[in-house]
Amino acid sequence: MTEITTLNPATAPQPRTPLSSVVRWDKLLFISGQVPRRADGQEEHGDIEAQTRLAMANIQALVEAGGGSLSSIVKTTVFLTDMSDLAGMNAAYAEAFGDHRPARSAFQVAALGKPEFRVEIEAIAVVD
Repeated sequence: MTEITTLNPATAPQPRTPLSSVVRWDKLLFISGQVPRRADGQEEHGDIEAQTRLAMANIQALVEAGGGSLSSIVKTTVFLTDMSDLAGMNAAYAEAFGDHRPARSAFQVAALGKPEFRVEIEAIAVVD
């Protein structure tokens, strides 16, 4: 049976709830939802583009800790507190991924961890 390992690298925010930042099973990385919080705990409460950039930077740090890169990501799920933020989120999201286009779902949710958080993004990656 393939071993399941967990990662909580110092290059990304440490979980404040009972979860792992990344779970690796075989060649798959499951990256927990990332909100706009830096590794040092500082939060971004700015516009949707700034919040998305920070969430994506966290995802990049986590996928790299698991041996991959943003181009290793095959699926993301985006949670927004307001779907009117979709265009701004898309701009920052596309900036992070460049020409790579993982499969994606996006949903409006009632709230995220804090009222100031407008976006949370989770990802699945395939690594060697």
